[in-house]
Amino acid sequence: MKKMSLAILVSLGAVTGAAYAQDNGIMTSTDPAKAADIEQRAQDLQNRQQAMQSAPAMPEKHHKMSPHHHKKADASSS
Repeated sequence: MKKMSLAILVSLGAVTGAAYAQDNGIMTSTDPAKAADIEQRAQDLQNRQQAMQSAPAMPEKHHKMSPHHHKKADASSS
């Protein structure tokens, strides 16, 4: 009986947590301007992702090490 009560209590806690998480995540709006704005942002994001996928991968450039120039020692310091 104690195991059954504990299982029910844990399940109830999990369902409550899931309901709370879903309640704060999605908002409903009937404003056509908001809907159009969100659709435009989604379209822009989709276009950007497609452009990144279709762009050829740029090979990495290897820089040759330039010769190091050493300063001549001052004759006055010795």
